[in-house]
Amino acid sequence: MNNLRLNTPVVLIIFNRPELIKKVFLEISKVKPKKLLIISDGPRPEVKGEIDRVMQSRSIINNIDWECSVDLNFSDINLGCKQRVSSGLDWVFRLVPEAIILEDDCLPEESFFYFCQEMLSRYRDEPTIGMVGGTNFLPEGFIKNQSYYFTKYSHIWGWATWANRWNGFYDVEIKSFPNFDLKVTCQTPNEKKYWHKIFSRVFRGEIDTWDYQWTFANWQSLRMNILPTKNLISNIGFGDFATHTNSYSKLADMPTYPLNFPLTHPSSLVANVVADEFVDREFIRLSLYRRIANKTAWMLSRVISTL
Repeated sequence: MNNLRLNTPVVLIIFNRPELIKKVFLEISKVKPKKLLIISDGPRPEVKGEIDRVMQSRSIINNIDWECSVDLNFSDINLGCKQRVSSGLDWVFRLVPEAIILEDDCLPEESFFYFCQEMLSRYRDEPTIGMVGGTNFLPEGFIKNQSYYFTKYSHIWGWATWANRWNGFYDVEIKSFPNFDLKVTCQTPNEKKYWHKIFSRVFRGEIDTWDYQWTFANWQSLRMNILPTKNLISNIGFGDFATHTNSYSKLADMPTYPLNFPLTHPSSLVANVVADEFVDREFIRLSLYRRIANKTAWMLSRVISTL
């Protein structure tokens, strides 16, 4: 990849975890983006030590040692995950036509950046594609003879999209949800029931998040997304300071693998239903038994590691 150059703007979303930010920033520094946009939420005064942690996190800009245009969107007050990320991305897509986006706990493999850049270029004028993701939750070899596949899911642990897919489509309040028929995207009654419950809670303002709304925007627009056939992102943020991720998840700290170039493209522009069904079964609509089994396996691994 020494002959590849990154021209796509990179967005880094940070908050109060300077230890993780340093690791993610190190990977960003290897590809030396020409434009970097940084979004930061403000500290919660009632949380002891958070002001210092937020300030330490923001000081990462002092480590930019290559020629780079930097834009900052730092909030003085704490907006929370829902409003901070959504308003930050609104700001991003007023400034740039497309971008690669990382949160402070999403550690990228170097080829992730070039994969996103090539996909953004190749599918820029294809309205049926909503975004490019960097994660792959499938077993090794599940999809053969191609570098990526199409999916209905909007995985945002390292992703990229275009301003014209975000602007005018993304609504953090999903006000049009009551008029949307989930049969368009859900294959079974149980799947429809699951997502109806999720989106209903988002619609009522019961979940402080922004990402379900992005899934809704893509589904409402009948868009597919792109995922690599090798995992390019490791979520290193599972644990005590995490907002939505439990440390016993088998998705924590997944290994990454470089993607080979030139890329091998799928033969048709169709979502891989088999892959989506696997991800739905194994990672999204987990049964109570599977959730208990995952937590038990994690607890056993912690015990074994102390022996």
